[in-house]
Amino acid sequence: MRITTEQSVQPNALGGNQFDIRAAGWAAVLAGLLSVPVVGLYFVYSDAPPASNVLTRGLVTLIFVAALLVFGIAVAGPLKSTGSHVAALSGRIATASLLIYAVVILFATSLEVGTVLEYPDGTLDPTTDGPLAAAMALAHGPIAHIFIAMFLGGFAHAASVPGGERIAGPRVIRGSVVVAILNLAAVPSMYFGMDATHFYAVNGWGADALVGLITMLWIAIVGVGILRTAPRRPVV
Repeated sequence: MRITTEQSVQPNALGGNQFDIRAAGWAAVLAGLLSVPVVGLYFVYSDAPPASNVLTRGLVTLIFVAALLVFGIAVAGPLKSTGSHVAALSGRIATASLLIYAVVILFATSLEVGTVLEYPDGTLDPTTDGPLAAAMALAHGPIAHIFIAMFLGGFAHAASVPGGERIAGPRVIRGSVVVAILNLAAVPSMYFGMDATHFYAVNGWGADALVGLITMLWIAIVGVGILRTAPRRPVV
C-alpha cells in the first residue's frame, strides 16, 4: 500500500510529539501556580518591602518564566501545524508573543531586583520609588498585557480552526478569548498614573495585579486543558 505525503506528515491527532504536548501542559500548570506566591508577595507589606521580599519574588519569577518558556517552546509545534495557513500564522504569532512576554517580565524583574541591590536597606519600594519604577510599571502593565493578549488570541484561533489540530477543548478556547480581551482592556491604564491604590492605575491592584493573576491562573487552566486533550497512548 502506498503511503501519501499527507498521511506521513501527521503522526498523531495533534500534529506533534506527544511528549512535547504533555510537557507544554505541565509547564503551563506550573507557571500558573507559581504566579500565586509571586503576586501575594507584592501585598505582604504596605510600605517599602525589605530586600528579602523583593529578592524572593524575583527568584520565584525566574522559575515561573522558565516554566513559561518550556510551555511556549513545547506548544509551538502543535500550534504551527494546524490545518490552514492562517491558523498556522496565528500559531507562530502566539508563540512569538509568549516568548516576548517572558523577556518583558524578566526585564521588569531585573529593574525591581536591581533597585534593592543598590539600596538594600529597604527604604525604596521598587514598584513606586525611583526612576526605574515607571519603566517597570509599563513593562509589567500595558506591554505585558498586549503580548499576553496576542498569545491567547493566537492560541485560541490556531486551536479552533475546523480541520486543524485540536489542542484544547472549546471551553478553554473561548475562555482564552475572554482573558485576551481582559488584558487588552487593561492596556490604556498607562493614562491613569502610578498610584498603586487605584484600581486602574498602570501599577494598580486591578489593572496590573488582578489582571495578571487572572491571566496566569488561566494559563494553568490552559495547561490542564492540554493535558486532558492530549492522547495517552504511544505513537507507533
